Amino acid sequence: MRIIKTSLEDVKIVETKRFGDERGYFFESWHQERYNELGITSRFVQDNCSMSRYGTVRGMHFQLTHPQAKLVHVLKGAVYDVAVDIRVGSPTFAQWVGVELSEEHGRQLYIPEGFAHGFCVLSEEAIFSYKCSDYYMPEDEGGILWSDPQIGIEWPVDNPVLSEKDTVYPCLAAIEPFRLPMYEAPGGGS
Repeated sequence: MRIIKTSLEDVKIVETKRFGDERGYFFESWHQERYNELGITSRFVQDNCSMSRYGTVRGMHFQLTHPQAKLVHVLKGAVYDVAVDIRVGSPTFAQWVGVELSEEHGRQLYIPEGFAHGFCVLSEEAIFSYKCSDYYMPEDEGGILWSDPQIGIEWPVDNPVLSEKDTVYPCLAAIEPFRLPMYEAPGGGS
């Protein structure tokens, strides 16, 4: 198992170690001590799973007062997974990273607290699994518009399938800073 860096320092690709033969494969999708050794120290309290069809975009979601770090991977199919740094004061504020995740290669993406998260389904359907460091609280949910032109996410579909909620989120620039997470520099300062 190893970490692959992304263009956003805190967002990490985890390349899991698979053991396979003619029957299929096996891999550990979570092992607290091993992930801690790799620098992923979040305490996960909730697992979620969703199934979506081709062209679906889900996102870009976050929770403000109960922020969630996430460890995500695909159990079936493939997705284009996206994280946007929405931490006020961060040197990478409003920057995004996109990573293809698939059942074929088994990689995971770690997204820390303070990032908006979303994904687009690339296969006919995808089963998407994710661990969260805090519980889902609908009253605390926020989001930014999936197509925010100032962020400029390059989604790999032309006509995405979206929920009504995801079409009405504001652009990041329209959200008052106190409604976004604050950046904490390494060592505890902001």
